[in-house]
Amino acid sequence: MKIAVLGGTGLIGSRVVRKLSEAGHEAVPHSMSTGVDVITGQGVEEAVAGAAVVVNLTNSPTFDDASPEFFRTSMDNLLAAGHRGGAGHMVILSIVGADRVPDLIYYRAKVLQEDLLKSGPIPYSIVRATQFMEFMDAVLSWTTEGDIVRLPTTPLQLIAAQDVSNTVAEVAVGAPLNGALDVAGPDIFPLDELGRITLNARPDGRRVVTDDTAGMFAEVPGDALIPKGDVRIAPTHYSDWLS
Repeated sequence: MKIAVLGGTGLIGSRVVRKLSEAGHEAVPHSMSTGVDVITGQGVEEAVAGAAVVVNLTNSPTFDDASPEFFRTSMDNLLAAGHRGGAGHMVILSIVGADRVPDLIYYRAKVLQEDLLKSGPIPYSIVRATQFMEFMDAVLSWTTEGDIVRLPTTPLQLIAAQDVSNTVAEVAVGAPLNGALDVAGPDIFPLDELGRITLNARPDGRRVVTDDTAGMFAEVPGDALIPKGDVRIAPTHYSDWLS
């Protein structure tokens, strides 16, 4: 099966391409580095032509007010090109609980992306994942002042990028869900505790101070980012990933 993977050279995309290729599919990675621009439309028609499945893993370069327009334009371009190219299935990666965090514009932008896909002309699947283990270093850096890291107690259920990629690859070769599949890691921790666990495993002189007003995740109400209802639990524990 020919599968076009947009954003196919990134953290998740490169793993999805590898997983699909190992399974015998013709998984073709596309990105800015291969001459495909989902905003201007450059190379998009050629990228998706003849693909049975289009996997869209492209992401807004910023989390700010520009993110809704990124997802609107990229989805419009990909849905139109995919429909013309005969794609029978489009897959995107979204965020568990994004619809429950209206105060974060990036999360509203991801909900917009989902809505555009649902109303589009191509049968679809949405994989919603919790926050990636690989992003914890970045999260710590956002609220570091000297040797202090300020973090709220927001509950998170981190998942490894490889587990996300395995799920996306599996969904891509299956029948369209015309719905969403939530996937999460096996453990729930408050973010401040995750910071301490991370720095205990990889000490660099910083220490965590609990501050429920600090950083982006302070805008998350309660346990909004924890899956509700049906969810697939991935196998990788954060402690094992760290080691």
